[in-house]
Amino acid sequence: MPHSPEMLILADRVLARRLERCEAHANAAFVDARASLTPALGATRCDVDGTWAMFDGVGSPLTQTFGLGLFSDVTPTQLEQLETFFTSRGSEVMHEICVMADPGVLPLLGARGYQPIEWSQVLCQTLSGSADTPSAHNRPLVVRRTTLDEADSWADLSAEGWSSESAELVPFIRALGQVNARAADTHCFVAELDGTAVAAGALHLHEGVALLAGASTIPAARGQGAQRALLDARLQFAADAGCDLAMMVAAPGTTSQKNAQRAGFGIVYSRVKWMRSEAITTP
Repeated sequence: MPHSPEMLILADRVLARRLERCEAHANAAFVDARASLTPALGATRCDVDGTWAMFDGVGSPLTQTFGLGLFSDVTPTQLEQLETFFTSRGSEVMHEICVMADPGVLPLLGARGYQPIEWSQVLCQTLSGSADTPSAHNRPLVVRRTTLDEADSWADLSAEGWSSESAELVPFIRALGQVNARAADTHCFVAELDGTAVAAGALHLHEGVALLAGASTIPAARGQGAQRALLDARLQFAADAGCDLAMMVAAPGTTSQKNAQRAGFGIVYSRVKWMRSEAITTP
């Protein structure tokens, strides 16, 4: 696997800007794909002094900002512009803010009626240009990159991987996957066991950073190394594409976070999602 876990990654605003911009770029590509596939939804985005705002429909997890306070100091005017972008479309206002951001954002958020609603951890590892010894996994496992013609079948597989955890989420995950598989600079992979697709994962590349996301394995095929094989293949693809960093995002203390750490990823910083809505701001 083309990672270099022995290299210490020092977390600072320079690193945060690279990682947060990569995730913002992935979400922007998703929103652009959604706008092309479903014009009536009104999916769109804008840039306000380096903060990227995305609208993917009311209630979508992608409807939020990225990079607030990282690329410029936050001002009341900037927040007003961002808030108008969302409220004019009938949406609550969400900002995902990393701890490396301008600290002046905190009193501004408090004064404007925001509340924290969600934590996340950003994990990262360095990539080298050559592959290390690949991890051991089931010999019949083959990982390959899918084609655009397979976008819907990839989305079906990705959703099936969630069926045992939350059956009601399956249609939602499938719908997200159908868009994500068509987003620019996003690459989808499947792991096949004895010729049958059993696991899915995605990868987005932007300016030397690889964002890994969307990984799932169908219940019947778990415990056979499919996820590790997918991880290794995606990291190798990213390294071959010239990326020097790979990143993941996970909720604190979850199995996803621990598995990422076991695979050589280290936590570099935390983020908090802040929300402002009528329910919060109106007495």
